[in-house]
Amino acid sequence: MLKEKLKKYKIILASGSPRRQQFFKDLDLDFEIRLKDVEEIYPPELKAAAITDFLAELKANAFEGELKENEILVTSDTIVWHEGRALGKPKNADEAFAMIKSMSNTTHEVFTSVCFKTSSSSTLINDVTQVTFNDLSDEAIWYYIENYKPYDKAGAYGIQEWFGFMAVAKVEGSYTNVMGLPTAKVYKYLSTLV
Repeated sequence: MLKEKLKKYKIILASGSPRRQQFFKDLDLDFEIRLKDVEEIYPPELKAAAITDFLAELKANAFEGELKENEILVTSDTIVWHEGRALGKPKNADEAFAMIKSMSNTTHEVFTSVCFKTSSSSTLINDVTQVTFNDLSDEAIWYYIENYKPYDKAGAYGIQEWFGFMAVAKVEGSYTNVMGLPTAKVYKYLSTLV
């Protein structure tokens, strides 16, 4: 449906995330993947959605001056926000364990920002989802880390995996946002272009 309406545009997804790529396929959109290495460093005073907004825009700005008139570039960034700090991707098993353990039996927030950039404009949207974890045993956390190696995931977990089925007590907001893309908001924004 939307694919047909957007046929005069070329959508470029600047994300190496297999989950985001799958979402675009599942939304039945034609797109191509274009990647650039961007050092994801943000000013330390930024908090919550301001971090993901900054990083999504930073990734889009790497393409400045390269977009053709009919191209829409889509970049995105996701963080887990817990107890006043951002939990990014863990560097090793111990860091992954510490992150997950800190969220056991508590509620955290997942922020995702999406930047839509054309040759003449840039639009930013974001979303937040509250996720509550059950009380998690050390044994379950280590089992997850050893078997699923969640080192490419913000907050060291994937809600769509074994861990999410076992650990998540409640989700308030967009489920797909926790996986890295608020699909309904993305679809709605793209619908406004036609």
